[in-house]
Amino acid sequence: MRIRIKTKWSKEEREVSAEDAVGVLAFNSWKIGMQTLLEIENENFQIDTQQQRIEVIEEIMAFMIQALDRIVHESMNDEDRATLISLYAKKLSDHVQDNARDFSGPGDYRSPFIDKLNQRFNSYADTKWDSTLHQPGFSMSREFGVNMSNVLGPKDQKWALDYIQQVLMPDFYALFKKTVKSIGLIDDEIKDVGKETLDSRHVLLRDKPE
Repeated sequence: MRIRIKTKWSKEEREVSAEDAVGVLAFNSWKIGMQTLLEIENENFQIDTQQQRIEVIEEIMAFMIQALDRIVHESMNDEDRATLISLYAKKLSDHVQDNARDFSGPGDYRSPFIDKLNQRFNSYADTKWDSTLHQPGFSMSREFGVNMSNVLGPKDQKWALDYIQQVLMPDFYALFKKTVKSIGLIDDEIKDVGKETLDSRHVLLRDKPE
């Protein structure tokens, strides 16, 4: 998968705000999600509706949120990590709202996406993560593969799982990790994360539709 990654600062600039970092990360995450959707369609998986396309991208975004949470787990305290993840998820929800509206017409697409994120926090909770390599373990990548294959048409669900887990996920995750590294999150260079409203489990609260 080849796609240009855009960052907003040079390697020499060592401190950035969470707001700036999250904006760049979310922008690139959406680009990666769209490219991954194209890869899936090019492999002739059964995606018949615009709603399926939205759900595919939502699963990719949900996985990225889980991955970011694991990446910063050891370098940030719980409060700052929760705030960062909330900022990132809310920015992604803006992308979902804007693009799903373009796909499918007016409507509230943000609230269902946030509901899905809350569900995925539970389903990914017990999956494994390789903290040394900053990458998903087998159970985490398997959970993503199951969630993605469930979105596809029934003719693909049985054989798509291995492809998604073993080929597609490593491909797009490498780009995602490159973006996270480029903005300094792995080295814990984010400062001033600000304030966000979170519940006690660091799961997103529902946004009211605008």
